[in-house]
Amino acid sequence: MIEIRDLSKNYGAKEALNHINLTLPQGEIVGLFGENGAGKTTLQKCILGFLRHKGAVTLDGAPITYRNIARLSFATCEHSFFPSLTPKAHMEFYQMHFPSFRTKRFTALMEFFELPMTRQLRKFSVGQQNQFEVIMALSQGADYILMDEPFSGNDVFNREDFYKVLLGILEPTETILLSTHLLEEVQHFISRAVLIHQGSIAADALVSDLEDQGKDLMTFVKETYHYRGDRVSKVLSTLAEDEEGGIK
Repeated sequence: MIEIRDLSKNYGAKEALNHINLTLPQGEIVGLFGENGAGKTTLQKCILGFLRHKGAVTLDGAPITYRNIARLSFATCEHSFFPSLTPKAHMEFYQMHFPSFRTKRFTALMEFFELPMTRQLRKFSVGQQNQFEVIMALSQGADYILMDEPFSGNDVFNREDFYKVLLGILEPTETILLSTHLLEEVQHFISRAVLIHQGSIAADALVSDLEDQGKDLMTFVKETYHYRGDRVSKVLSTLAEDEEGGIK
């Protein structure tokens, strides 16, 4: 289990995370949601130890260090692969450094996305690079797989099929923490929703509990953030009044 206790992070005078408390047991698929700048990426990077922060992050009671970091992997839209290497070279490198590397899963996902094994990654499209980033995170052999907007640049059909494949390949002990804005696409894929707002946890709920209450994920998110459905009509009305009055 990953335990996050009283985690705070500042960028100078700007507070990015404010006393975050969160647990991530094994075997969950957790959606991490929030507006741009809410702190989703910062939280994931703090969990991985990429950023200095206040508070504690532990894995089964131990700090996350070089001794246990291999139990975590990260798929980021910023990319963490070596652009001059081919997928085949990445596979061989990971096989050398990660004893639990899932070669069969790697080759199956490469075939699913129809990615070439011997082309340099710098020559891949952005969508293909994002696909490869996800493949490596899922194949490393980690227990906790963190994903930060991994599906940008991919068409809806690829994403929909990938969700189905992912549900089929994950083992009961694998946990995914998925940060995405594609709420409606993932609501039937995740088991839990964590909402972050201005650096704080705004809500944390099981999707099954929401379904029992007759709510879908989008409704839950709108209620949590006090979404104002009339704001579009108000701004259009104001603009229309300005135009009628000759104001530009």
